[in-house]
Amino acid sequence: MPEGDSVYKAAAKLRAALDRQVLTRTDFRVPAFATLDLSGQTVTSVVPRGKHLLIRVGDLAIHSHLKMEGVWQIYVAGERWRKPSYLARGVLSTASKVAVGFELGLLEVVPTASEDSIVGYLGPDLLGPDWDAELALTNLLSDPARPVALALLDQRNLAGLGNVYANELSFLRGFRPHTPIGEIADPKRLVALAFKAIMVNKDRPIRNLTGLPRGKPRYWVHGRRDEACLRCGTRIESDQLGTGPTDTRYMWWCPSCQK
Repeated sequence: MPEGDSVYKAAAKLRAALDRQVLTRTDFRVPAFATLDLSGQTVTSVVPRGKHLLIRVGDLAIHSHLKMEGVWQIYVAGERWRKPSYLARGVLSTASKVAVGFELGLLEVVPTASEDSIVGYLGPDLLGPDWDAELALTNLLSDPARPVALALLDQRNLAGLGNVYANELSFLRGFRPHTPIGEIADPKRLVALAFKAIMVNKDRPIRNLTGLPRGKPRYWVHGRRDEACLRCGTRIESDQLGTGPTDTRYMWWCPSCQK
């Protein structure tokens, strides 16, 4: 599931393949940009911003959001793709590499001067140069009645956390995801733990929040409904949290460890 660390790793791969390289072919498989041709232009930078990716080409930025299923894959020129071509939404080719965005939740091309209209609403980025723990804390506490998991997921508060981290951080701090954020003890520690957890995972090939070896569960509670808690053995519970289709998430918790 793409979260801030997934996007950070995707940007690193795209940067290694495309940065300062001349595009020999572009293919945007979305109607609004199907006729746009950026061949002959140079990629000037690849920037992750929360869960957003910006590939800058001259005075334009290729903006993508992975959503649930999206992924960018890098190939050597001529190499067979590992996913069906009908799933490709964007293809960026250089003389030696091909970057293919499959099942992207969003793909658009905008002037770099307009980037702020796309990502300007985001709070401080946990993996970005603008990370500001105090501002993130202030943002989170601006609505003290809001469930902590939904506050963490709101990218306006801090950018980069998704459902996995919202569930796992709630477990690690010992409260249920439904708890109003204004009621949790020492929210500053929560922000510090969020930063530590995502920093530890930003360079790992596979995200791991438990620290257990390969073959063991990578998550304490996320996606583990009816399984035994790794700490106390109690059955993990799950339910939906939110008020509408755009604000509803599945949450998991241990009823014993998370009071």
